Amino acid sequence: MGPTWPEFRVRPAALVTRVPPPTLPKPAPKDTEAPEGVGRLREEAVFGPGMPCARWKMAAPALWPCPGLLRFWPRGLRGTLSGARGLLTAPRARGLFKDFFPESGTTELPELLDRRRAGSSPQTVYCGFDPTGDSLHVGHLLALMGLFHFQRAGHNVIALVGGATALLGDPSGRTKGRAALSAEQVQANASALHRGLQTLAANHARLFADGRPWGTFTVLDNATWFQKEQLVDFLATVGGHFRMGTLLSRLSVQARLKSPEGMSLAEFFYQVLQAYDFYYLFQRYGCRVQLGGSDQLGNIVSGYEFIHKLTGEDVFGITVPLITSTTGAKLGKSAGNAVWLNRDKTSPFELYQFFVRQQDDSVERYLKLFTLLPLPEIDHIMQLHLKEPEKRGPQKRLAAEVTKLVHGQEGLDSAKRCTQALYHSSIDALEVMSDQELKELFKEASFSELVLDPGTSVLDTCRRANAIPDGPRGYRMITEGGVSINHRQCTEFCSNTSTKAETKNR
Repeated sequence: MGPTWPEFRVRPAALVTRVPPPTLPKPAPKDTEAPEGVGRLREEAVFGPGMPCARWKMAAPALWPCPGLLRFWPRGLRGTLSGARGLLTAPRARGLFKDFFPESGTTELPELLDRRRAGSSPQTVYCGFDPTGDSLHVGHLLALMGLFHFQRAGHNVIALVGGATALLGDPSGRTKGRAALSAEQVQANASALHRGLQTLAANHARLFADGRPWGTFTVLDNATWFQKEQLVDFLATVGGHFRMGTLLSRLSVQARLKSPEGMSLAEFFYQVLQAYDFYYLFQRYGCRVQLGGSDQLGNIVSGYEFIHKLTGEDVFGITVPLITSTTGAKLGKSAGNAVWLNRDKTSPFELYQFFVRQQDDSVERYLKLFTLLPLPEIDHIMQLHLKEPEKRGPQKRLAAEVTKLVHGQEGLDSAKRCTQALYHSSIDALEVMSDQELKELFKEASFSELVLDPGTSVLDTCRRANAIPDGPRGYRMITEGGVSINHRQCTEFCSNTSTKAETKNR
């Protein structure tokens, strides 16, 4: 059973169109005791500008403190949410939005999302993230960038952690089943993803504000509603609306059924739970758009068909491309090539270097996908690159933008210090580096911190740090230039070292 997160309010009640489900049980929000004389409070909160901390069930709303509330207020916010010019056009020009479902969405969605229309209201868009690991990775960034584009245009977005669906395992794009995770592990992973999503939303709001009013960024966990469902009741009320022939026709299902391992019932049922997620968010939050990777199209279609069958209303799906390695493999935990967004797993320096090392033929595409830089500015960066390719200007700008979004300005500064110390032999950068940065920089090497007496020789320092072997081989390593202190080779083992030295065996 996953963690129970408070459900975060995404839009004022007056803007939400709720269509009562014909037969399905609709989970009621948890009521929390409010101060005497004020009424009862729904446990709801928000990330975003201009939204109340909590909503009371009364004609004249009153507010009282919400402990632990996180609210992200981009600079320059004032007035009501404004329109979004070219909301779909710009991401498509970037290559960020790939497919739309149904096809009518290409004409209906622009009208639905146009905030300039009289009487228009913010729409709600969601994307799911299953906690199969304890950290987001670079492969998740494109979906998050899609959510950020909607948020910046004045629409409300939901990042849904799959604390329930992760127990089943999504079969999409996989040749065999995922390794089973315990409920405790999924709960721990869900908590970690929840924190990671909050951090990214905070960095985005704090460091990339553009002066326009934005929508809200909300984090939910589907364990909140699935843990209240009884299996038999759920199958009786929800399962009856799905047809086996349709579910079996999905490409992800067909591929798995033809594989040697086959497909488990739990995996097969995954698309039903994801469809119900979309339905729940549509009913509770008026969510009409689901965003997902291109391998999620079948699951998105299931949600569309479920909602349309029950309510007669149209909803929409948008897919983003999958990011692959140079060999064509999908970047992710399962493929074993993930670049993590958690500092404990991939340091800011390593993330920065991952993007600095991108090849010229992919850097322009990545600038469009992974950054919020205007397209004309990206064109200008690439024109300068044609004149001075040796400076790797686009790669450095790409690395800086992504690292700042993921780790904040402090993380970007750390990555640059590590880069200067390691690749440019900067003693100044090395001197101001923290212990954490030193360990991240030399994580593959043994690390020792020694306090030495004045006059301690290089040989004695290396021996105390276990940096060289005993005997003649250790002497040769020093005299042949195999030992450096503060980026300077030490070839005389009788030389003195400073009173404090970090020694790395090269």
